[in-house]
Amino acid sequence: MHETLKEFAALRRPRLLIRAARIGVPGYTRKAHLPRILGYGGTFKGAQAVRRLLDMETALNTQRRQSDASYSVARHVDVLIALMGEARLLRASHEAQVKASGIESFLRAT
Repeated sequence: MHETLKEFAALRRPRLLIRAARIGVPGYTRKAHLPRILGYGGTFKGAQAVRRLLDMETALNTQRRQSDASYSVARHVDVLIALMGEARLLRASHEAQVKASGIESFLRAT
């Protein structure tokens, strides 16, 4: 999970793409958007969803950089919105697990 989030944090994309995706993140809901993007057949959660989205985004970015005629900016923004939303959910669940386990309190006390 940490490696997936590190890879997400290392993404460097044009400002306009990132700004458009950030505008869409507050309206992101996993139940409605993730199946549309990843396909309705599977159930993807957590790091697995982020991993699939990263792979999709990498392919879209390759198309963008090669000026591929089949490249869709709207699709790229959709995938980035889902990627940002899922990364947020993954971080939040990880932080909740750390707090619930008491590791944070233990580390502060030592």
